[in-house]
Amino acid sequence: MLNMTDIMETITMIQDENLDIRTITMGISLIDCCDSDIDKSCEKVYNKIYSYAKDLVKTGEQIEKKYGIPIVNKRISVTPIAILVGASGGDPVKYAKTLDKAAKDVGVNFIGGFSALVHKGFSPGDKALIESIPKALAETEYVCSSINIGSTKAGINMDAVKLMGGIIKAAAEATKEKQCIGAAKLVVFCNAPEDNPFMAGAFHGPGEPDCVLNVGVSGPGVVRAALAKMPKDADLSEVADVIKKTAFIIDLSLAPTPAIGDSVAHILEEIGLEQCGTHGTTAALAMLNDAVKKGGVMASSNVGGLSGAFIPVTEDAGMIDAARAGVLSIEKLEAMTAVCSVGLDMIVIPGDTPSEVISAIIADEAAIGMVNSKTTAVRVIPAVGLEEGEELDFGGLLGNGPVMKLNSKSPAAMINRGGRIPAPLQSLKN
Repeated sequence: MLNMTDIMETITMIQDENLDIRTITMGISLIDCCDSDIDKSCEKVYNKIYSYAKDLVKTGEQIEKKYGIPIVNKRISVTPIAILVGASGGDPVKYAKTLDKAAKDVGVNFIGGFSALVHKGFSPGDKALIESIPKALAETEYVCSSINIGSTKAGINMDAVKLMGGIIKAAAEATKEKQCIGAAKLVVFCNAPEDNPFMAGAFHGPGEPDCVLNVGVSGPGVVRAALAKMPKDADLSEVADVIKKTAFIIDLSLAPTPAIGDSVAHILEEIGLEQCGTHGTTAALAMLNDAVKKGGVMASSNVGGLSGAFIPVTEDAGMIDAARAGVLSIEKLEAMTAVCSVGLDMIVIPGDTPSEVISAIIADEAAIGMVNSKTTAVRVIPAVGLEEGEELDFGGLLGNGPVMKLNSKSPAAMINRGGRIPAPLQSLKN
């Protein structure tokens, strides 16, 4: 039960500490839009999305005005489109353009679900959709794409991993005149959740209802402000407790933005690190993520999707500074993904990175997710024409960041083997 103190504290969080509803995402099932004729299917898709979501933005704006709570993004996620492609055949880009038109007409920021689930293999429609991703993302504005290539139960589909390395490169190349934005709208998952409201990885899973609204609340600045008020000699159990109580006031995720005061990296530095990325960062992040989840789950009657701390490099002012300074490396980021909420997110890499290296980055991250029974993901952006140390700038919430150094030795022989990495022993629970 919230008391007056909690209410006033929450108002302060909104006004001064960047607490916001990061997104309201309407999930819409398109299963009943399947048709053997792709044009008829696209027509059904548009009509259903429009009929369900036509008032989403207006309603969100009314809520903002009534309660004074910022809702930063209004979004839509849909059934993985590969399922519809499998039924209709034809060019998947038609679906992408249909989604784009629907998103534009209802006024949302993004629409996710140009997706395929291939963790155990490819079904009809999957490869066609995957191969169309670079063109689809280049020819649309609002569409986001995600591919699930592994799970704890199924292992890792290394044929899909190999394929996605080349797709990410091609998506960046196809949008090189737009800061390689195609790769920034493409996520490769292991253990993808079916009810994730956060782009670019959102899709509406087959196990979800016909229509649902997922809400993502975020407030890194809130947690940092709470820690800043603590004595500098408070022990770490006290620090964890303050984080947990702060998260309890309103269930939140820590999804940062480039705005000053809205950084996960700065929380870690408030805990006691000179700069994010130094030794001790993984331990601090593990404590932060756990405390946020413990507090959040107590504050909410229904928790799903992704919660906890996110570490998208270009979207976090402190991460950007640490990467520029060379304190935060991709190897350290990989270690941090073992304890954070997602994975290697919004990392700019050299434009001439071989596709096998990108595939190997995906494989490493998927292995962490598979073995630890957690969601992990890769969203890397090959900066076409740029080299290590130069910068890519997306603007807005996607931010900017330096091209990060990668290991130069080749994993090509392993990646080219293909096949599947078997599921770990803990998958045998039935």
